[in-house]
Amino acid sequence: MSTNVVGFHPLLRRREGRHAPVTNEELFFDLVYVFAITQISHGLLHHLTPIGALQTAILWFAAWLGWQYAAWVTNWFDPRTPAIRGLIFATMALALLVGASAPEAWAERGLEFALCYAGMQVGRAAFIVFQLPASHPLAPNYRRILGWMCIAACFWIAGGVAAPAWRLPLWSIAVLCEYVSPMFGFPLPGLGRSRTRDWTIDGGHLVERCQLFTIVALGETIMASGLSMAEAKTWSLPVLGAFAVSFLCTIAMWWLYFGTSVEDAEHAITRSDDPGRIGAYFHYIHAVLISGIIVTAVGTDLLLENPMEPAEGSHTVVMIAGPAIYLLASAVYKRVACGRFPRSHFLGTALLAIPALAGPHLSMLAVAALVTLVLLSVGAGEKAGRERSLL
Repeated sequence: MSTNVVGFHPLLRRREGRHAPVTNEELFFDLVYVFAITQISHGLLHHLTPIGALQTAILWFAAWLGWQYAAWVTNWFDPRTPAIRGLIFATMALALLVGASAPEAWAERGLEFALCYAGMQVGRAAFIVFQLPASHPLAPNYRRILGWMCIAACFWIAGGVAAPAWRLPLWSIAVLCEYVSPMFGFPLPGLGRSRTRDWTIDGGHLVERCQLFTIVALGETIMASGLSMAEAKTWSLPVLGAFAVSFLCTIAMWWLYFGTSVEDAEHAITRSDDPGRIGAYFHYIHAVLISGIIVTAVGTDLLLENPMEPAEGSHTVVMIAGPAIYLLASAVYKRVACGRFPRSHFLGTALLAIPALAGPHLSMLAVAALVTLVLLSVGAGEKAGRERSLL
């Protein structure tokens, strides 16, 4: 995030009229989130309760915010410079510890989780502030970011020290501090506030980073299918059928997401009179969209564990909720990227009510097959609509 007039600095990217490419350093950084997403999804798998779902949501938004603020830094600063590369590696180490502590974050490792996470967020912002001269156009905004990271860190650490009953509300406030403050320009007494209209960002880089992270998240559903098949005692017909359905579900989600072209998404940012706000929307929407993928991965684990088991209770909720969240978030994403709400996504969400209502009378495999059929139908309907618009 920055102002329109960006002064020269040796750490800044040189774009020369093109969008900044995603570097090997950034791809390497994303590997940490393969582990983090697995940890978070397994936490939900073993705590399928309303409180468990809320706790998982807090951990997921923390993980996403850690990645999001890192992506904003590399949108402006060149990861190939030794200083920024070192920052990325340090952030990777802390993010890996955050993922490692996540399963016990609500128990005995709450403080470890909070210290590693707060250290990552505050340390990154402080490093940028230290590197930039006070007169640089980027400096005021990063001072504000640092201020809000410090405020959030107080709630993270307080939650880590507090009794478990207080951890959830304190960490919820911490997430809101980091998630909401950008939309108000990181306002702080004495430091003023930024305006999203003044932020210039590299739309192509931001879109590509979000797309690559979505592939990382879809890898979790692939991993869930593969590991379940590896652990299955026998590859019976129901197990093979469940594998086929789960794999098709992953393909359907990939199809729905990448049906939106990079060019459309990039133009939505670069042609906007408020590119900073649109860029922030992209990140906000992806936080929800990818949460749908994570919940779907949990549904895949449940499905392959016993495909012929009746779809009851929390199992049905998970198997329906993941695709429903994904469809609705995808609809909002396409509204921002393409300027229209795809009716097919809302129709598909409504159709998910059929397996939801019929769930108690069907097997897990039957419910999963119906859900996957809905996703594939939405993808086919959207493709047909795009083809008609070209005629």
